Amino acid sequence: MSESPQGVLRNLTAYGDVAFSGYMRRTFLASAGYDRDDLSRPIVGIADTRSDYNTCHRDVPQIVDAVRRGVLEAGGLPMVFPTCSLHEINFSPTTMLFRNLLAMETEELIRAQPMDAVVLVGGCDKTLPAQLMGAASANVPALCVVTGPMRAGSFRGERLGACTDCRRLWHQHRAGRLDETEIEQIEQHLCSSGGTCMVMGTATSMACITEAMGMMLSGGAVAPSGSGARLRHAAASGRRAVDLARQPERFRPKQIMTRAAFLNGLTVLMALGGSTNVIVHLPAIARRCGVALTLDDVQDAADRVPLLVDCKPAGAHYAEDLHHAGGAPALLKALEPMLDRATRSVAGDTLGDLLDHFDPPGSWQRIVHPLSDPLGPTGALTVLRGSLAPDGAIIKSAAATEALCRHAGPALVFESVEDVTRRIDDPGLAVTANHVLVMRHAGPVGAGMPEAGGIPIPKVLSRRGVNDMVRISDARMSGTAYGTVVLHCSPEAAVGGPLALVRDGDMIDLDVSRRRLDLRVDKAEMAQRRAALRPPEKPNRGWRRLFAEHVLQAHEGADLDFLAGES
Repeated sequence: MSESPQGVLRNLTAYGDVAFSGYMRRTFLASAGYDRDDLSRPIVGIADTRSDYNTCHRDVPQIVDAVRRGVLEAGGLPMVFPTCSLHEINFSPTTMLFRNLLAMETEELIRAQPMDAVVLVGGCDKTLPAQLMGAASANVPALCVVTGPMRAGSFRGERLGACTDCRRLWHQHRAGRLDETEIEQIEQHLCSSGGTCMVMGTATSMACITEAMGMMLSGGAVAPSGSGARLRHAAASGRRAVDLARQPERFRPKQIMTRAAFLNGLTVLMALGGSTNVIVHLPAIARRCGVALTLDDVQDAADRVPLLVDCKPAGAHYAEDLHHAGGAPALLKALEPMLDRATRSVAGDTLGDLLDHFDPPGSWQRIVHPLSDPLGPTGALTVLRGSLAPDGAIIKSAAATEALCRHAGPALVFESVEDVTRRIDDPGLAVTANHVLVMRHAGPVGAGMPEAGGIPIPKVLSRRGVNDMVRISDARMSGTAYGTVVLHCSPEAAVGGPLALVRDGDMIDLDVSRRRLDLRVDKAEMAQRRAALRPPEKPNRGWRRLFAEHVLQAHEGADLDFLAGES
């Protein structure tokens, strides 16, 4: 059997004449200055997610240039191609609605264009998960390079970082403790450079997990955006991509991202006190690899792994501090007894081989704690189940108010994100600190699953000093946020989940220690309410219609049903 075509002869255009297709490809590439010597080399695609709308990726052009340099140094031919650029702040209603679109685009472009390996350059929230999903389905040798976190800013002598401090200071503004002039000044200091949020939000969490799972070269997760370390890592990744292109059968994504690798990723997530969004992304990536990853696996990791990393919102520091403390390698070394050392990396080694060359976290720093002296207990994240979330819900226990983790209170129901916007600051809102704020129709089908689960504290309460309440929804929450917020209630309201049946005044019980979330309404009443339930209308066209008709529920990863599973 002949070997599959490589280099410029991969994925030929269908003209019905293979020789003519190759001839035409070489002809048009000649117009770009490529000769047959160039085209005899391994081709490395470089996925470029730059965009003027994407401030997190401001430094991506430099990173792409560094990757390109590394590819050339190793004797490969770099070919840069653009993909959709997802920036959480500059997309409506949420980039989560478009994560699967980027995953599909990434997969199809890898399949459709000639490349022997691919370097995926991304970073901002949904970009890295989407790229891993697309890479898994295309299953061409791939590795990831992220733009890296921003540097911390400063205001009146206080270090500030997006976006945990964004939320804290905005809450103070809503409560009247910061005036309009002060909040305008703060706007100019929170995001001090290019790069992703510099706290343990989704971007930093996913970068660390990607490194732990072997899809990124060591040391790449938290090197700051624009730094020399970031550019050196990018160049090294370009050189390594050429090696992967020359031995494609050894380093395909599905050979790297095994079940053991995903379990290592969950271990790292808990030690980081990382983003709840990862609980949606990892199952989606795993499904693309043919790996079953469930909320039970999440809870098992939460029960075993203590909080080790002192980064906001569960801690006090920033991602650049984690980098200076040794980055993801230091954390992996601290977690070594809890990790599967046999998993493989795109570097060509097993995790165990890499760990043998890592130093334990230095005693001079207090960002990465050892297992013998953790920053916090196990249970950074908790999976909740009960009559209000039969298929599961998530709470970031490490960022919740301890006194509210066991709470019973009456529901105050909001029908949508827009309903919250309309009513939350109404001075006549009948609400007490004991109420449980419930927002529905914000799940995958209902609204694309926006980061709206951190419902604002009603202004009538925040002005009285109330800083936290129990809040429940089928939405997500930014990984940079904090509070006693229950997320991802599954099944969601838009598909008839119990959240759709809650009424104002219904008693809701939350007990994090027992992992329970229950609606105190009898079965007969629930049956009557369900009989009267009418499903909401779905979008009528385009991507939003396709998404609403085919998206899976949160506990399944919210991928499209026809994309999940092995291709």
